[in-house]
Amino acid sequence: MKIYVASSWRNETHPMVVERLRQEGHEVYDFKHPKEDDNGFHWSEIDHDYKYWNVPEFIDALSHPLAGEGYKNDIEAMEWADAIVLVLSSGRSAHLELGWGAGKGLLTIIYLPEGIQYEPELMYKMADYLTPDLDEVVDIVRLAAPKTKIQRALNISRPLRMGPDD
Repeated sequence: MKIYVASSWRNETHPMVVERLRQEGHEVYDFKHPKEDDNGFHWSEIDHDYKYWNVPEFIDALSHPLAGEGYKNDIEAMEWADAIVLVLSSGRSAHLELGWGAGKGLLTIIYLPEGIQYEPELMYKMADYLTPDLDEVVDIVRLAAPKTKIQRALNISRPLRMGPDD
């Protein structure tokens, strides 16, 4: 299966999830390394003071060629994917990516590793699966067949599951 793993740059679990899914034989997009010898998009490549931008500066930066290339890499990978796995904890972009995948009818999984305090989120109900167990993520992906183009076009959804045994 082709999998887009969404998370945060600061998430230390993300690389382990990418590696585990690859070990299981899946094709996995890693936004931290979208291409060989590419360490992904960073706002600091545009401006080291990006954290202090005002709204007009941020809007202008979205038009920067580096931002365009980073977006292109990610959106093309999302369009390529059969599934999106959100690895918590994560930020705005990863949540937008999961929501985009849910809207497109992709298989969506939220992985909530144990030992992290989570704030409840009602909209997680749009995901197909929520699990605190990486082995369950692997099982879900292994057992799930990618949706056909017709199922995606008709936005035929899967019922919310809490794990592979439900």
